[in-house]
Amino acid sequence: MEMRRFGKSGRMVTEIGLGTWQLGTRWGDPFNHEEAMKILQATYDSGITLIDTADIYNNGNSEKTIGEFIKAHPDHFYIVTKCGRGLNPHTAEGYTAEAMEKFIDGSLERLGLERLDMVLLHCPPSPVFRNAELFEGLDKIVKKGKIAGYGVSIEKVSEGLDALDFNISAIEVIYNMFRLKPEEQLFPKAKQKDVAILARVPLASGLLTGKYTKDTKFGAKDHRTYNRHGESFDKGETFSGVDYETGLKAVDELKALFKTDDLAPYALRWILMNDAVSAVIPGASRKEQIISNIRAAELDALTDEQMRGVRAIYDKYIRASVHPNW
Repeated sequence: MEMRRFGKSGRMVTEIGLGTWQLGTRWGDPFNHEEAMKILQATYDSGITLIDTADIYNNGNSEKTIGEFIKAHPDHFYIVTKCGRGLNPHTAEGYTAEAMEKFIDGSLERLGLERLDMVLLHCPPSPVFRNAELFEGLDKIVKKGKIAGYGVSIEKVSEGLDALDFNISAIEVIYNMFRLKPEEQLFPKAKQKDVAILARVPLASGLLTGKYTKDTKFGAKDHRTYNRHGESFDKGETFSGVDYETGLKAVDELKALFKTDDLAPYALRWILMNDAVSAVIPGASRKEQIISNIRAAELDALTDEQMRGVRAIYDKYIRASVHPNW
């Protein structure tokens, strides 16, 4: 697997990492510690060096389990975690440096670390990305030695552009075959400022695996059931904001383009064709998915014809409903 430089941090990380929103569990199911440990072992065995997590994932169990695992591999992983979503109420006013430092202290304890490699503000309300006092406070937390660097996880491209006016080191953004807008302004500006890009939701909540049909049923507690219209959080987090049946039509054309029913490796390889991306972070609810994810690194570079084909399918099915919203 190729390594890429993680922006101004200077660290080299594998171009494919591990996202841990559903570590050891399917969305909505109870956390399974044993399965989570198997996934982390498979991650280590595969050579992956970057793990993305958050303080709220699995009620803190994702961080705890990662902390338990990395004790045996203290120098192998680069850990990115996120904070802020634990605020109640979750408002822009709640995003103070003091509140974020308390969240950071909690992550340090759960992960068993003295310093966090990277902490991201976890999709806060849009005004937060223009809060100079907050970013100055985060600079002070860096000087205290609790974090090596900080950045933002965003819903909208405009939020990332605002944050780039400050001393951030990384941006985590939804970027996949159904979400092309970050390429236009965000990636060039981030590259100019040497800010790392993490591509999240790379498979559009599984749509881009090619495994789902109109008859697929998701669990009642799975966000792919209850958040298709943004009932609980940003609609863009679920299927990247794409209408499910429209997405299936686009997927059928992608399968024809790549001549396969197993789209996942091609969807990940497509993301890695963009050199502004530092790493892509697909998730895994079981260890076998790690092997599937890293197959993307083994594929040849996509052809110009394939790249044009993806864009044409996006323009035909996705652009009008998705591009203006995020």
